[in-house]
Amino acid sequence: MYSNIMDLGEKIALLAGAAKYDASCASSGSSGRGTGFGLAEPAGICHSWTEDGRCVSLLKVLYSNSCRFDCAYCVNRASADTRRTSFTVDELVELTCQFYRRNYIEGLFLSSGIFADPDIVMEKLIETAKKLRTEAGYGGYIHLKIIPGTGEKLIRRAGLWADRLSANIELPTDRSLQALAPQKSGKVILGAMEEVAETEAQFEKDRRQIRFLPQGKTSVPVFAPAGQSTQLIVGASEEDDRQIISLSGALYRKFSLRRVYYSAFIPPGLPGRGGIPDPRLPDIPGPPLVREHRLYQADWLLRFYHFRPEEILDQSAPFLDPHLDPKTAWALKNLGQFPLEINTVDYEALLRVPGIGAKSARRILEVRRSRTLSFDSLRRLGVVLKRAKYFITLSGSSMDRPDDPRRIRRFLSDSDGAGLQLPLFEF
Repeated sequence: MYSNIMDLGEKIALLAGAAKYDASCASSGSSGRGTGFGLAEPAGICHSWTEDGRCVSLLKVLYSNSCRFDCAYCVNRASADTRRTSFTVDELVELTCQFYRRNYIEGLFLSSGIFADPDIVMEKLIETAKKLRTEAGYGGYIHLKIIPGTGEKLIRRAGLWADRLSANIELPTDRSLQALAPQKSGKVILGAMEEVAETEAQFEKDRRQIRFLPQGKTSVPVFAPAGQSTQLIVGASEEDDRQIISLSGALYRKFSLRRVYYSAFIPPGLPGRGGIPDPRLPDIPGPPLVREHRLYQADWLLRFYHFRPEEILDQSAPFLDPHLDPKTAWALKNLGQFPLEINTVDYEALLRVPGIGAKSARRILEVRRSRTLSFDSLRRLGVVLKRAKYFITLSGSSMDRPDDPRRIRRFLSDSDGAGLQLPLFEF
């Protein structure tokens, strides 16, 4: 049922609730566009983490929850029995400014159901961002969702007003996309990602060659300074973790994505989800949160620890271990490479040691220039010795030995499967 006869509070509650299942929002990677100000009540605010560990608040809403597409996993699909409504551009601009002024939010995440031709929907999102920048004087963070099928010119315009863009790939293979979201095309989604990447590269090239710009042109506009991201739904289709991690690795390489977000599939009928189960979807008791968590850890290895997808998983073991973080699981499969002498090995080798992260590896390199490290000094540098002790030596001495993978696994396994939040510590 479509109804625009709602007060603003009802719209916020409905369109914020409809947006909460999109995980691909974070405000990392941008320093903002100057000074500025974003609503009078806290509905629609989500918390996200920047890459440096800060918690930020975003106003996360849909422009409209009316949609022509009938994606099986989506609460806003065309066949869903739900109230439909839309904001106006002016309403969204005012809400964002009010929220920001009251210090409720630090940015805006804006997506939409596909209620008309994709270009028309995208125009509304761009108009909102443009009006925030040019008329309201808003200088804060804006993340715009690219609507599948949007033309190249509109993608370019969107990046001139937004800090981050994202086109959700949704499912790991085109086969699953056709089965669960037949009106979407993997080729179209990847084409949008490619357009963002190529435009970003061109703007960067122009900035480097600014002295060669045409006469009278003295600067290059900023295009999506926080880059682009995407989202994969985990558990709605049959692909294994190896396929997912391989896809993520390819997306990082080809399109220079800042983040791939993994969203555990939430079956219809669960509290807060609503709806009648779709026969195209798997019958599972709840979202695969442990699997989502392990995928985030594996993704961390891709982005910060210089692992290749095929090192993390292969055909003989296509799923991540639910009881071990993927770095420890890799180390136990490769015990022949350990122990490593911490006072001599290089940075890349340090990154392979469970319990040593990127920050602690850099600290180790810095400190050992002036003195020999001890186990106590490693602990002070942030090394998690509970994990690392099985895989390292210091001047030939060790706290334990990598002799029996079953014994080490018993001590390092998570008996409950895993914590359900991406850890801030280094693993």
